[in-house]
Amino acid sequence: MKLTVEFPSVSYREGAKGVARLAQAIEQIGYDHIDMFDHVVMGYPIAGRPPGPYPPQMPILEALMALAYMAAVTSRVTLGTEVLVLPQRHPTLVAKQVSTLDTLSGGRVRLGVGVGWQESEYEALGEDFHTRGARMDEAIRLLRMYWSDAQIDFEGPHYHVTAIGMEPKPPQGRHLPIWVGGRSERALRRVGELGDGWLGNQIADAESARLAIDSIHRYAAAAGRDPATIGLQAMVASPPRDAAGKRFYAEHDRIVARAVDLKAMGFEWIALNATAIFQAGARSVDAMIDVLGALHTKIRGEVG
Repeated sequence: MKLTVEFPSVSYREGAKGVARLAQAIEQIGYDHIDMFDHVVMGYPIAGRPPGPYPPQMPILEALMALAYMAAVTSRVTLGTEVLVLPQRHPTLVAKQVSTLDTLSGGRVRLGVGVGWQESEYEALGEDFHTRGARMDEAIRLLRMYWSDAQIDFEGPHYHVTAIGMEPKPPQGRHLPIWVGGRSERALRRVGELGDGWLGNQIADAESARLAIDSIHRYAAAAGRDPATIGLQAMVASPPRDAAGKRFYAEHDRIVARAVDLKAMGFEWIALNATAIFQAGARSVDAMIDVLGALHTKIRGEVG
């Protein structure tokens, strides 16, 4: 079983050293992977724009910049996004950024991608919210070309690249893993057809997990891929939005029991949300480190 920590942007409040100390502690405790979540901006609720799940004042470090900083102060733990909203960025730039991060980290990058939900964020970045699914599929294919081909020629409905070179290639080449988030049927199809893994959040129960995994495997087989090669990760619980959610992340036995359940559902990777741990009462970097250390020991004792 692989254990992941979704890194908390709130750690920046203790300065750059706090961010570095937390990343190093996650590695030293024995976690396998650090994920960074992504929002470039958050829209205020205005006429015609409903409020989102997060306040617009929420501090969110830019994902790839933060991971580059963490790469410089760690050596073993792998690094990724959960999830980078890929269609609101041009894939040519993302290919270069991720290739550079993989190069400087020694081949430790996993790219997690999703289509996102916030139309105002797309608008602020000058991208079309309504074509994001189609552009996501094109972008994934184009990323792999940038990471492997000496000359890139790509002609799609949305992206056009003619006789372009991009160096350096990432150490992992076109096999740099791209994991896909989302629970819609289209997202599950995207995992099966194009992804190296599924980032499954808000898993309600074993039956809903089974249906989603079965869909992924069916789409993979139809695309001529081996379903067994597609990885599966689930977060034990999303960030709390009420008192009950905060209680969950404060009760370690419930987190461990949930990890055991997720393993039984077929997930080989389990993610802990450190922002939720902060919200549940661990209000400093040191406190989060203590909780992550205790949870790692308890979860490893149950799921290996």
